[in-house]
Amino acid sequence: MSANEPVLPQGAGYGVVVGIGLFFSAFMLCLTAIQARYTGFSPKNSEEFNSASRSVKPGLIASGIVSAWTWAATLLQSSAVAYKDGISGPWWYGSGATVQVLLFAQLAAKLKLNAPHAHTWLEIVAARWGTVAHLVFMFFGLATNIIVSSMLILGGSATVNALTGMNTIAACFLIPLGVAIYVVVGGMRATLLCDYTHTTVLFAIIFVFVYTVYATNDKIGSFSAMHDLLTKVAEAEPVDGNAHGSYLTMRSKNGLIFGVINVIGNFATVFQDQAYWQRAIASRPASCVKAYLLGGIAWFAIPFMFSTTLGLSAVALRGDPAMRTLTPADVSAGLPASAAAAALLGKSGAAALLIVLFLAVTSATSAELIAVSSILTYDVYKKYFNPHATESQILKVSHAMVAIFAIVMGLLGLIFFYIGISMGWLYEFMGVVLGSAVVPIAMCITWRKANKWGSICGAIAGFCAGVVAWLVTTSALNGGELTVTTTGGDLEMLAGNLASIGVGGIVTVVTSLIWPDDFDFEATRAINRPMHKEEGSDARASPRSASLDDSASEKKHSPTEVSLEPVVSSRAAAEEEERELDPVALNKSFSIAAWSSVILTLVMLIIIPLPLFFAQTVYGVGGLTAWVVIGMIWAFCSAIAVVLYPLWESRAALALIGSGIIKDIFTSGGGKYVESRAHHGA
Repeated sequence: MSANEPVLPQGAGYGVVVGIGLFFSAFMLCLTAIQARYTGFSPKNSEEFNSASRSVKPGLIASGIVSAWTWAATLLQSSAVAYKDGISGPWWYGSGATVQVLLFAQLAAKLKLNAPHAHTWLEIVAARWGTVAHLVFMFFGLATNIIVSSMLILGGSATVNALTGMNTIAACFLIPLGVAIYVVVGGMRATLLCDYTHTTVLFAIIFVFVYTVYATNDKIGSFSAMHDLLTKVAEAEPVDGNAHGSYLTMRSKNGLIFGVINVIGNFATVFQDQAYWQRAIASRPASCVKAYLLGGIAWFAIPFMFSTTLGLSAVALRGDPAMRTLTPADVSAGLPASAAAAALLGKSGAAALLIVLFLAVTSATSAELIAVSSILTYDVYKKYFNPHATESQILKVSHAMVAIFAIVMGLLGLIFFYIGISMGWLYEFMGVVLGSAVVPIAMCITWRKANKWGSICGAIAGFCAGVVAWLVTTSALNGGELTVTTTGGDLEMLAGNLASIGVGGIVTVVTSLIWPDDFDFEATRAINRPMHKEEGSDARASPRSASLDDSASEKKHSPTEVSLEPVVSSRAAAEEEERELDPVALNKSFSIAAWSSVILTLVMLIIIPLPLFFAQTVYGVGGLTAWVVIGMIWAFCSAIAVVLYPLWESRAALALIGSGIIKDIFTSGGGKYVESRAHHGA
């Protein structure tokens, strides 16, 4: 059999896409049944469906962030960059997409401080700047979801097709439809629990590949063998722009250019993607910053180790009889990882990669589905069509929007597939059209002086500047030729990305300094504020004071601490949230987020990579060994943080559910959750 033919039978593709999708749907049904019987949370409540009653602890939120941020591109594009640029690719991919999650911790803290009851970030824009701004930024928000969803479907379907020969059109539709079933059934909390299982399997399979490549496989099997193979390939085909043409150096011109594009593009897809705001909304106020810092640091290990393993293996095995011959189009489609997995482990490697990729695609797809559902429900249906919508109507619309966008995702994947747009092209392009709104959105929730019209004009002007710079640069560098291939070049994309985020940011900040607003955020704090908080003479002056009056209680149960009691009902969750919404504690959380995220960003983007870039060092066996071992240690720590820690922090709730199940087994019907038996402060 030719190495370029699918390793697995077509039935395996359908089995994974349909079978695993149905398995998780059944798993979700079980989780929902357990949740309804043994806790006071019900996905039939719209607040629980869309935001998990804002009561999720940091470990599970961090696991959800890791899962939602692990796209098809995380595994495929990172390996493609490693294949093209060597060891610099995994670093620039990982760090360039980690810092946004770390910096988002600041927005998460400000969200809890300035709009604690909002369902979407667009509700905050509407409350502060009105309808025009709401519609303009809705365009950017939905455009973000559309581009991210298209990348997920394109990357997933291309790899399933390459490994099994499964029809690409079928894959485009079956992937999102399977996910839609379990999202509709379970809502936000059950989706986070499925994300947790996805993350667990993802780390397990990454460790299998790492151990295989660097310890046991007869084709590579050691650090020295990997070093020798990469050196031989570099001698035969030097990497343009790398020090001495080597794959074993951080001195990579194209790697650095990709790093800049990666940073800008991913700012857009984090700050403007409702999926990340949704996790901040679902988290408990006292621990949302911890969740984002933990999730960001843990996520870095996934693309870094995955691509350092399979991306470099694809280079090392070039010319091996079992290795697929990769064309530039294959690399852009993200196929080096699947080719390396199949060459290393045959059918078992292809199957493992197919499963891990499908889980990555489905978990990120579930995040996008529920995110778009929230925007269409609260920012379109409720705001413009039915402002007085009932709980039942909101829930029905939420379910319908999940189903509709699942079909739209399939159509988007189909359209881009037929016009020849690949996942890699979209990945570098996203910052061109989305980058201009990053600064205005961040300013909206954090800076009282942000000028409304300056921010709107900044977003629009940056969008136009980005597109113009991208096309003009493409034309200038390619003799006026504008094609999918020429527009996808690194320098062309870099120009568009820089112009978009630069013009958008400059216009927003300069106009706000010249004509500053003076916004006190009371209008955003009033969004969806529970009725009982508006009662009493002190409600308007200090909307959180009612929960903080009792100093003895405050001393006994500090708002900055996370209660170890299991929060197992919507009422208990509301009480816990009220206790934790302390302005002093939240401002302290913001300061921690600001210092931590800025320091980590400087470390990951400047302090570590730039000295290595300018040193022009080509690593020997010892350097490569240290590089990979540090990555392995990071990956193990990440697995502990997002696989074991969530179990530990939820031990009390798990014990409560376990005792309920045992009571049901031994005393008929005795295990059902009853509100009155719960701890009043749970």
